[in-house]
Amino acid sequence: MDNSSAAAHQAAGPSAAPAPTVWPTLQARDAHTLIDFLVEKVGFLRTAVYADGDQVAHCQLDWPEGGGVMLGSYKPDAEWCTPPGTFGCYVVTNDVDGLYERVKAAGVTFAREIVDQDYGNREFAIRDPEGNLWSFGHYPGEPAPS
Repeated sequence: MDNSSAAAHQAAGPSAAPAPTVWPTLQARDAHTLIDFLVEKVGFLRTAVYADGDQVAHCQLDWPEGGGVMLGSYKPDAEWCTPPGTFGCYVVTNDVDGLYERVKAAGVTFAREIVDQDYGNREFAIRDPEGNLWSFGHYPGEPAPS
């Protein structure tokens, strides 16, 4: 990625992006704890939670800079089943250093400390309470082919 494509993407801002049409999904043994972790320690927005007691049927968490994830309680016998702790996600942020400092202050476990990659991305990675990996960086991906 060259700096001009990153700058153009960042200048456009989240309001210029279409509504998300791809939603990463994951399941958790303790969905309520995972939701609280992602909201309180990482900065996701709690958009919707449909729960019956300890069981979360559906949760939507939005990322303030665009996109989001959906999650629910783990049901090993369900048709749609993803074992907890097997999820990985990359999240784009315009303030990698600020997010890193907030997450660090919250006592989150790091899978990788903040680093500048050879390909130009500045990023770090954490593990959530379920063991899933979350990577955060400023690389927005390459523009779609025309």
